[in-house]
Parts: sequence; C-alpha cells; structure tokens
Amino acid sequence: MNFDFNFYALVLIILGSFTFLISCLILSNKPGTLRWIGFLILSNSIWSVSYGLELASTSQISWLTGVQYLGITSLPLSWFLFSMDVAGHEKWIRNRGNLFLASIVPIITLVLVWTNDFHHLHYKSTYLVPGPPYSVLHIERGISYYFFVAYFYALLLLSNFFLIRKFSKSDPIYRKQNQTILIGAALPWITNIIYVFNLVPLYGLDLTPFAFLISTLLITISIYKFRLFDIQPIAREKILELMQDGFVVFDDNLTIIDYNNSFKKHFGMPSEMRLSGKLLSTVLSDQPELLEKLRVSVPGKQEIQILVNQRIQYMEADLRILNENKLNRHFTIIRFQDITTLRLEALKTVRQANELQKLNQLKDRIFSIMAHDLRGPLLNLSEVLKMNNDELISPEEFKSLSPALARDIVYTTDLLDNILHWSRSQLNGYGINRECFNLKRLIDSERNYHQKAANLKEITILTDVAGDLVVFADLLMMQIVIRNLIANAIKFCSSGCTIRISAANEVQFIALHIIDNGIGIDSDNLEKIRNQENISSRGTRNEKGTGIGLMVCWDFMAKNGGSIRIDSKRDEGTTFSLKIPKPEA
Repeated sequence: MNFDFNFYALVLIILGSFTFLISCLILSNKPGTLRWIGFLILSNSIWSVSYGLELASTSQISWLTGVQYLGITSLPLSWFLFSMDVAGHEKWIRNRGNLFLASIVPIITLVLVWTNDFHHLHYKSTYLVPGPPYSVLHIERGISYYFFVAYFYALLLLSNFFLIRKFSKSDPIYRKQNQTILIGAALPWITNIIYVFNLVPLYGLDLTPFAFLISTLLITISIYKFRLFDIQPIAREKILELMQDGFVVFDDNLTIIDYNNSFKKHFGMPSEMRLSGKLLSTVLSDQPELLEKLRVSVPGKQEIQILVNQRIQYMEADLRILNENKLNRHFTIIRFQDITTLRLEALKTVRQANELQKLNQLKDRIFSIMAHDLRGPLLNLSEVLKMNNDELISPEEFKSLSPALARDIVYTTDLLDNILHWSRSQLNGYGINRECFNLKRLIDSERNYHQKAANLKEITILTDVAGDLVVFADLLMMQIVIRNLIANAIKFCSSGCTIRISAANEVQFIALHIIDNGIGIDSDNLEKIRNQENISSRGTRNEKGTGIGLMVCWDFMAKNGGSIRIDSKRDEGTTFSLKIPKPEA
C-alpha cells in the first residue's frame, strides 16, 4: 500500500477530515434539521477522504472503492431527507416505511459494489492509471452503475423541486438562507453531470466530492456565521417586522444601517424602497429639528409631525446612542411611535374642557340673569300692579308708567324665549326638524314682527329677497336666528338708520345678509363675538342686552349645517352674513 500524495489528494483528505469533525460536532449537539446536515457532511467526508487516498495511491486498492460508496450511496439520500425536512415534510420522514423505501437503492448499490468481483454488475472492469498528476481508477460502467446514477439524479431533482417550491413561498427575511441552500444544491449536480457525461476533459478526475465539500462548507459557514436555521436572528427580524413602531439604526455619519418596514410605512415610503446606505438627512429632510438633535448626539424623546397622504400624523422619536463598547464610532437607534390617536384624544380633551368651561361660565351668566334681569322687571311690574290695586297711584300715574312696563315685559319675554330655546337645544335627544321652506315668507314675517319696534326708533327695514328662494333647515330655529339678528340691528341703530335684508343664491347655500348702518361693534368685542364668547352691551336707547341671543344664533346655525359671519366697524355699521343650506337636488 503505497501513496504519492498530490495537491488534489491532499485537498480532499484535509478538507474531508475537517468536515468529518464538523459532522461529529453537529450530530452530537444539533437536533432537528441540522441532524440531516450532519449526515450529509459525514457522507461527503467519507467520500472525500477515501477518494483522496485513491488519487494518491500508486497501486489499485479495491477496498477504497467500497469505502467511497459508503459516502456516495448515503449522500443523495441525506440531501433528500434534509430537503424534505426544510420543505416541511417531517411527517413523511418520520414514517419508517418511507425511509426504508428511500434506502433500498443505496443498500442494494452498496452490496453490489462490495460484491462486484463476483458479478461485475456495477463495474465491468477496473484498473489503476498512475499519475502524474494523480492516479485515476479507470472504470467500465455496468448496469447497476447507471441505475444508481439515475437514482442519484432523481433524488437531487426532487430535493431541488421541494426546496424551490418552499422558498418561493417563504418570507423575504429568509432570502440569504434560501440562496445559500440553493447554491449548495446546484454545485454537486452540475459537477457530477460534467463528470458522468465527460463534458469537460478532466483526465478522469471526479469533481463531485469537491463540489460537495464546497456545498457543505457554505452551509457550515451559514450555520455558525449567519446562524442558518437558528431561530434567534429569524425571530428578531420577524419581531421587528411585526412591531407597529418604526426602527432605524444609523452611524455617526447619519448613514442608515438597518430599519424595519414600519419605519417606511410611518413616513409614507414604498415597501420596496431600499434605505440601507442612504443618509438619514436625505430621508428625513423635512425634520430639521430632529436632524440637529442627531448631529449633536443628544439622546431623548422628541415629538415630530409628518404629512402622509395629506394627513398630519404625530410621532414620538426616541433616540438612543449605542456606544457602550467605547469604540471610535457609535451608532444611534430611533424608535418612532405613532401617537396620533393619543395627540388627537388630548386635543379633544382640551377642546371639551374649554367647551365645558364656556358652558359653566354661561350657566353662571344665565343664573345671574335670572336672579337680576328677570327678577327686576317682574318685581317692578308686581309692585306697580300692587300700588294700583291699593290705589296708591292715580290712573294717570299708572298710564305714564305703562310704556316702561311694556318694554320690560317685551325684554323679559325675549330673554325667556332665548334661554328656553338654548336650554332645550342642549338636551340630549333634542331633535332638529329640517324641512324645505320659502325664505322670503320667513323674512317678511319677521320684518312685520319687528316693524313696530323699528317705527318707534324711526328705523327703516328694507328687504330684497327673491320669492323663489327655498332653504333646507329647521324652520323654528331659523326664525329664532333671524329674529335675534333683526332685533340686535334695531337695538344698535339710531333714529334715521336703515336695516337692509338681502339674499343671494349660491351653489350649496342661500347667502342671507342683514346689514345696518348703526353704531357698529368695536374690535375687542368683535373678536370676542367671533370666538363665541358671551358679552352684553346696551343699545342706542339704553336697551338691555345679555348676549345670549347671539350665542343661540351660533348654536342653531351650526346644528343646521350653516354658518354666521360678522363684519363690523365702529360708527359705520354691522353686517351679519348667514349661509343657510339649500335642498339637495
């Protein structure tokens, strides 16, 4: 038994021995899918070492061929079982009957190789052709050889079919692992086809064990470097993808290193867009305050606003500096949490608190009015009537007091009406009876209602409303709104003033304008009125006012889908512009 070790033999023997140790390590420590990897590497190591010894031998050693076939026959079966496990067919593998059927051809082939001298079914003849550069066992193939080659290719074909079908449906985060396995599956197949069909002159050298060595090395590197089949990195990536919060990692040059899909989703980026290697200052160019905080490496939280699909979103950016290893470079991770719902709820709470405060102030104002403004006129009327009944005043004196009493009664009646209507509108379940009605009839009715009060102050009311204008609103509410606005105009007009009421037909609304040339409203009070604050003031003849009427107008117009606009200048007059909804076509 003489050997002349050459380069090819040494490569196979050294790498084969190395992979043998790896297979032992895997089989002793790794369960599950990696067990089949261990058997695969073990089969290839047996083939590689024995084939390396064959290339180095100077005389024919028949038992080396028998040892080679321990690895050759078990290798395609190990690869097939590995592929079935990866493809999710564990139940098929656990069936002992299936394993027995898949092992029949390797067992028969191994027996035929070991007993070939008696029947020559596998090799018709063999003889050694010594090197240089290496010794080659020349073989004349028998029928058993071709049958095993067909079995070999069939298992490789089935294995690749199951792998490709599995990987085509797998998650993108498995892409690196999938590519590693497919490359490892393709190399031995290609090299064995070259050897069997002599497509490239290699002087009898079989490159298949070399190819399997490369495949096993690729998979081994993936196991221990890229952690192939390890649940931890896969689980980490999967968890990051499933998290609603966006994450981005970048270095001290603001170059993006890693991120998850939620980060792109929050900022309205396409899912297929790749950000690795790009500058964060480019990706978040619309966030100068956040970028400035990153440049000076200030950790902490900062609230930002972003515009996505024409909608403002509120985000909380949590910055963490990762420099615990004290290296020259450091990395930063930002967690972006969508707080839009929380922010909107907070704004809603603040708005409701402000509205509640206004309602409480209004409630206090109404109680004050009821305690003073309502009680005063009623008490005066009661005292005058009592004095008249007791004949403490003469009929002439009672007659002289009647105009003042009448004004107090009108004021009290209007005040009670406004308080009543506003209070009813604040009750839960208060219905709005929207209907179509003619606007001119309502304006004419209200003008007639206020004509006596206007005549007393020598005020002219002019109307310019077309007879065919129809609006869609609650008739009673619109009557209260227009009545309050005309009364307000009369109240703040002097003798000789004019009130003009006009209407115009717009696309979705009827625009109603009530214009007077009275004393107007100063800028401070005008701003308060526009903010729907409750204010009171007296008219040109010292008429009382509570401000409740305007508040009722704001509320009723909003409930009917309309609006009010007020324009006024001191000593020039006031214009109330109403937009009342029209019926749908």
